[in-house]
Amino acid sequence: MKERPLLSFTVCWVAGSAAACLCSGSGLLLTWAGLIFLLVSLMVWGTVSWKYIAVLCLSISLATGYWEWNEARNISGIPEALGGTIAELNESSVEARGTIVSVVERDGDRVDFIMKLSHMNLLAEDDEKVSDPMDEQDKRGQGELIAVQIKLLAEQEIAIAGKWRRGDEVLLSGVLEEPAVARNFGGFDYRAYLHTKKIQWLLKGQGAENVRVTVPDSWSPLMIFRLNDSARMVLGAELDQLFQERHSGYMKGLIIGMQDDLDPDTFKQFSQLGLTHILAISGMHVAVYVGVLLFLFRHLRLTKETALTLTFILVPVYVLLSGAGPSIVRAGLMSMIALLAARVGMLKDGLNILAASALVMLIWNPYMLLSVSFQLSFLVTLGLMVYVPLMNPLLSILPRWLKGAVSVTLVAQLVSFPLTIYYFNQFSLLSFVANLVFVPFITFVVLPLGTLALLLGRLWEDAAKVLAHVTELLNNFTFYAVEWINEFTGGVLIWGSPSLLWIGVYYVLLYGVLNVAKLRKEARSAPQYMEDETRPLAEVGLPVNNYGEHGRSVNAQFAFGASMVGRWSGVIILLSAVGLGLLLYKGYQSDGQAGRGTISYLDIGQGDSILITTPSGAHILVDGGGTLNFGQKEEWRVRRSPFEVGAKVLVPLLKKRGIHRLDAIILTHGDQDHAGGLQAVLEEIPVSALLFNGTLVDREFYMGMLRTALERDVQLYAVHQGMTLSPDDKTELSFLWPEGRDGKAAGTPPLVGIPLLEEQNHDSVAFRLEMNGRNFLFTGDMDLEAEEEIVQLARQKGISAGPAIDVLKVAHHGSKTSTGEAWLEFWQPAAAVISAGVNNLYGHPKAEVLERLQENYAAIFRTDQQGEIQTRVRPDRIEVRYKLGSKR
Repeated sequence: MKERPLLSFTVCWVAGSAAACLCSGSGLLLTWAGLIFLLVSLMVWGTVSWKYIAVLCLSISLATGYWEWNEARNISGIPEALGGTIAELNESSVEARGTIVSVVERDGDRVDFIMKLSHMNLLAEDDEKVSDPMDEQDKRGQGELIAVQIKLLAEQEIAIAGKWRRGDEVLLSGVLEEPAVARNFGGFDYRAYLHTKKIQWLLKGQGAENVRVTVPDSWSPLMIFRLNDSARMVLGAELDQLFQERHSGYMKGLIIGMQDDLDPDTFKQFSQLGLTHILAISGMHVAVYVGVLLFLFRHLRLTKETALTLTFILVPVYVLLSGAGPSIVRAGLMSMIALLAARVGMLKDGLNILAASALVMLIWNPYMLLSVSFQLSFLVTLGLMVYVPLMNPLLSILPRWLKGAVSVTLVAQLVSFPLTIYYFNQFSLLSFVANLVFVPFITFVVLPLGTLALLLGRLWEDAAKVLAHVTELLNNFTFYAVEWINEFTGGVLIWGSPSLLWIGVYYVLLYGVLNVAKLRKEARSAPQYMEDETRPLAEVGLPVNNYGEHGRSVNAQFAFGASMVGRWSGVIILLSAVGLGLLLYKGYQSDGQAGRGTISYLDIGQGDSILITTPSGAHILVDGGGTLNFGQKEEWRVRRSPFEVGAKVLVPLLKKRGIHRLDAIILTHGDQDHAGGLQAVLEEIPVSALLFNGTLVDREFYMGMLRTALERDVQLYAVHQGMTLSPDDKTELSFLWPEGRDGKAAGTPPLVGIPLLEEQNHDSVAFRLEMNGRNFLFTGDMDLEAEEEIVQLARQKGISAGPAIDVLKVAHHGSKTSTGEAWLEFWQPAAAVISAGVNNLYGHPKAEVLERLQENYAAIFRTDQQGEIQTRVRPDRIEVRYKLGSKR
């Protein structure tokens, strides 16, 4: 087998970096020792030399040390410089001076950029300085990167912010904040994400007038990026002139990798089919660019060496103009290394070129290893190099013109599948067909037409307009086709994020299936004379001296190997295929409950959302949270993809946990902070039934949510006092409230006849959940009056006290209008969970409610302090854990 030392060195470098990233302390030491032991084992078995193993061990050790060294330097110097702790400085007012080192981006009324700090000082409430600024003598904190967010206060400030550029010197004041951490298990961790960007703080300011900008008067390396940003803006403006709004954002992504203006609905449609890679500049773009340059230089009669050199110089220009994302940098580096290799006649192996590119990028920035784009780009490229040669013989029945496209598309889908489900938690069964059809169509038809229109824009405007119009017609066909395919919702499967071990086993089994199938195919197609081990080589026209070391001919050795493959390949393929099938089945299934139930009180800010999973694996979602909107925003303030808790928090959490279907949604009442997030849930996840309080709210979000439920054949049930629901033999829901009532008919069929009720709190759905012999009480936003009626009704039936409640979900986020003394005495809860937003405007939970709970000896858990609170319900005990703390 051909040795590739550079590839082996890079693989070991990645392994060492990954070990340092995933482990720390003694765990890292053990992992490092295990990797070294594995390499030394290869030498003991006699497959490789000790020098080769020594170099690979050095690679692992260097990578581990390099990652740890970067981690030790990736900390903030601001607390030490300003003389305070991180907790003391959090949310403090500061004045900062620095240099803009990123593209300045505006989305609605918010402007974002990254600043390289030169000095900072604390401000008092009257904006007077209360600390000495960092100066040339005190280097602590200088050069640190800070993410700046400026909220624009007036539409006129858009023009002011539009003049800010990379390289500008800025002086601004604002509030210094620590980035948010993940508040739910498996949730997005913004602080960890910024840490990989070497950013530890956010600086939030108000108003563009509060930012003083000075244009640099001397040259610096940032000027190259500044000019590149200007060039990209010019190209983007030219595309805006040529194409209509939806098309211009789409073409910006295709041609120059600028995705800021991409229509969110278009991105969502492409994402569902696994087509988002088309909207980013990739290796295909670079290959076409390099090919065109070499073609032009050849026709200009330049020498081969000159053409290769000029192309080598121009590749970085295209990488910069395309946005310099990880995938385009990878493709650019590979192209430059290949061009250099062709120029000097070295390093012609594709795998070594790929390894060199990865090594350069990881040495430049080791945190690239954690980039999804980096991982997908390199993994898919590596997969194409390794698996396509194995796949091609299996597709020999196809015509040559089709075989290549099918092989590349199929391998790309198989290789990217584990990372797709790990990060995005869904996979479309129609993705292969969509990629096979749309990728070549967009790459070789739409992209060239759009690029040609852009190039002709300043030279021949009429021709550019015609090409742009034709391109828009093709785009409309693409959008319509993608939308039509996405209507087959059954083709989209939701997967929980698999483990790293699962991913590794998947690739091994996939390689085993394809490799053995390829050998079986070759063995079956081998010439018949090779079955005779003693036939002289001279008879088949080969040199007589080409024998193995024991005198057996090479043909005989190959025939023996082919015979062995033919004899056992069927069994090996069957076992590998069965193993791969079992692995996929195991990965698709949610984690087994092992007889326990789980109740997760999710942290979705100021609102309620609770996920109940029964011992049999049924999933019930109680409320869906919702983003509170205070009045209608002016049009200029509206963001392209505004934060909405259902789409940005709740749906990703449900998918990451592998929830393929919700057996029921219980909507306690129609307030925005309980019902608003359910629209996204109904759109993204199959739901069997929606249980609600039997009333309607005359609000657009609520009626839209119900219409979506009806369109997706979700069964609607109006619950009331006395109803029960039994998902399995260990779980029962007993509904305590509301009472049935008649009212004004509202809505459109089939909603006619349902009463309309604007004030919903009193009629919130309340129910008791009994699971594995334990009792839980859910109360929505019910008020004191409803509590009293439930208690009185129970006492009329001779029930002086309800069954002791293990965990009470405190009503109305801890408002003083709920959780009365009589209610607590009746249920006697052992613990209480309060769902409230951090620093919410309502002051929830109220002090008097907390006092009543403490007086009744109830342990208190709060999502605003502890994040998601999760109870695991076993027959013998309840285990409680929360995200921002340790298990109890």
